[in-house]
Amino acid sequence: MANGITRRGFLTHYAAVAAGALAAPTVLPSAVFGADGDVAPSDRITLGIIGMGKMCNGHLGGLIGKRSVQIVALCDVESIRLERCKERVNKAYSERLGKGYKGCDTYEDFRDLLARPDIDAVFIATPTNWHAVMSIEACKAGKDVYCEKPLSLSIREGRAVVEAARRYNRVFQTGSQQRSDYAFRFASELVRNGMIGDVESIHINVGGPPGPCYLPAEPTPKTLNWDLWVGPAPMRPYNKALCPLDDYKSWPRWRYYRGYGGGGMTDWGAHHFDIAQWAMGMDEAGPVEILPPECSEQKRLTYIYPNGARMYHGGAKGGAGVELFGTKGRIGVNRGGFLETDPGELKRIKWGPDDVRLYESRNHIENWLSCIRTRRQPICHAEVGCRSITVCHLGNMAYHLKRPLKWDPGAERFVDDLAADRFIGRPMRAPWRV
Repeated sequence: MANGITRRGFLTHYAAVAAGALAAPTVLPSAVFGADGDVAPSDRITLGIIGMGKMCNGHLGGLIGKRSVQIVALCDVESIRLERCKERVNKAYSERLGKGYKGCDTYEDFRDLLARPDIDAVFIATPTNWHAVMSIEACKAGKDVYCEKPLSLSIREGRAVVEAARRYNRVFQTGSQQRSDYAFRFASELVRNGMIGDVESIHINVGGPPGPCYLPAEPTPKTLNWDLWVGPAPMRPYNKALCPLDDYKSWPRWRYYRGYGGGGMTDWGAHHFDIAQWAMGMDEAGPVEILPPECSEQKRLTYIYPNGARMYHGGAKGGAGVELFGTKGRIGVNRGGFLETDPGELKRIKWGPDDVRLYESRNHIENWLSCIRTRRQPICHAEVGCRSITVCHLGNMAYHLKRPLKWDPGAERFVDDLAADRFIGRPMRAPWRV
C-alpha cells in the first residue's frame, strides 16, 4: 500500500477523527506545496479523488486548475488509468508549483486514502454500488464529500448517507449539477412564484429501469482489482461492458444492470426528477402514490403528489427534459440553456424584492468548495440528494412490482405494504454494510 497505510490503521484513525470531527479544512504549513501566487498553501483545500473513470476524467482538468484546491491523492481499482491520472496531476502541479511539489499519491483501496489525516475533502466518482459506503466512511473519517449522482442504490442507503453527513457535521454535495444551471433555477422560480398557476402535471424525459445482468464472463484484466470494483454489489464475472479499459472511449454500462445501477431512471432521473422536486418545493417531501403504466390512465409511470399534481415518466415535448403544466401556463426546460414558456413573456420577468428566489449557485463544484470554507449547506446537500433519488427508486419499484404503491414521505415507508417495504433497502455483499 502507498505510504504503508494499512486498513487496520485506517479504522484506528477514523475512530479518533469521529470523536472530534473537523469543523474546517486542515491548515497546512506553507512548505508542503511550495509557492502559489493566488492562494497561500495553508489556505488550500486538500483533496482526494476516488474513482478515475470517464466521469471523473472530465472533472479532473477543472479541479487541477483551481488554485484554491490541492489534489494530494487519487484512488482507483484499475492501475493503468490511475497512473495516467497521476501523471496528469503531477505534470500540471510541477509546472505551477515548481520544485517544492512532492507529487500526488495513489491508492487502490479507498480506505487507505481516507486514513490520511491531511486530506480535507473527497470527490467520489465511482459506480453507484459504492456511493453510500464510501460517502459514509468519508464522513466518519472527517472528510467533506462531493459524491456524483445518483446518491445511492436504494432508499435506505440514501437515508444512511444523510444521517452520516449530519452526525459528523460534513459539507456534502450531491452531483446533481443542474441545480447550478441558470435555466433550471429560473424555471423553478417561475413555478414557485405562481407564474403558471397551480401545477397540474409534469412530464420527465429520462430512460427506463435497470434489467438483470446476463453479460458473459470474460478474462479479468491483470490491472484491475475486480473484487474491489464489485464491492457491496452481487459478485459476478468480469465483462468489459461494466468496466471498459479503452482510454475513456466507451461509456461503461453498469448503470443499466440491477445490482450495480438503477438504469436511466436513476442516471438522468437524478437530474430531471430533482428539478421537478425543486420547482414544487418538495426537497423534504415527495410523492404519496406511484402508479405503474399498467395502472395509469396515461399508460405512463405516474407519481401523485400531496398537492394533486401528477408527474409522468416521459411525454415532455419540443426538446424539453422537464415540462411543467399549470392552470395558467407551461414551462419546458433542458440543458444548454433551453427554456420555453407559455406565455412567452415569462422568460423576461424581472424579480422584485418580495418574490421567491432560490439558492443561487453558478458552478456546482465551486459551490461545494466555498461551503467547505464557510460551513454553509451547499445547493444539493445530502437531504436533497436523498429525496430526489428516492423518487427514482420509487419509480423503479413500481415498474418491478407492476402495481400501485402508496408512499409516506415523512416516515419513508410504504403505507400498509410490508411486501414493498422489502425493497427500500438491498442486501450487500459481506463485509460491506451501511
